Formats: sequence, C-alpha cells, structure tokens
Amino acid sequence: MMTDPIADMFTLIRNAVMVKDPSVSMPRSRIKEGILEVLKREGFIEDFEAVEKMGRKEILVHLRYQRGQLPVIEGLKRVSKPGRRVYVDSTRLPSVRGGLGVAILTTSRGIMTDAEAREAGIGGEVICNVW
Repeated sequence: MMTDPIADMFTLIRNAVMVKDPSVSMPRSRIKEGILEVLKREGFIEDFEAVEKMGRKEILVHLRYQRGQLPVIEGLKRVSKPGRRVYVDSTRLPSVRGGLGVAILTTSRGIMTDAEAREAGIGGEVICNVW
C-alpha cells in the first residue's frame, strides 16, 4: 500500500482551516519543513516549529487568519502525486490564479515558488498550488 505524506499534510491543513483551528500538528519530515518554509515566506502561515510528543518528532503549524477569522489559505491542491509526477521546465512554469496564488516546486536548488524558479531560470517537479 502506498501513502502520500505530503497530501496527508495538505488534508490536515485544509481540515484545520475549515474549523478555524489556530494550529495543527503532523509527523515531521524535511520535505514538509521545506514546503512549510515557503508557505511561511509567502505569508500563508504564521510559523511552524519542530516538537517532540511522546518520543515522536512532529511539526506544529500555526495557521494564519485575516480579520474576522477569514483563513489566508483559500485553497491547497496537490499537483504531482506518487502515481503521476508532474515536471515542468523553466519555460512552462505554472501561474496560479493569474499570479494571486503560488505554485511550490522542488528543484535541483531546493524547494521554491514558481516566481523564484522563473527568476532562477530552472524547472522542477510541481508539488502543489496554493491560493
């Protein structure tokens, strides 16, 4: 049986946003931390921290809300999946919601946004779209 920990992370975030939880906890991995670093840099989450609960390493993500408890993350969609990887070169980098959203890619230079990859002139695997 194959699982997708990144899709599980997105589901945890989407569910927490729907019920307006201030934070959500999930199992820790380096790729998740890289994705969360991009989300923090782009202003979609407040912060995240590595914690240890009962001997297990986890990540505690502090979600961000606008005035009146409106979530900053309106949508979070997994693009590249274990059964269907999506790769793009530097000339075909996606634009999410006409530039209002962000595509997160994993490249040879690390995890970055579509704008950063465009500026660097590199492509990679499209992990997700966030708006």
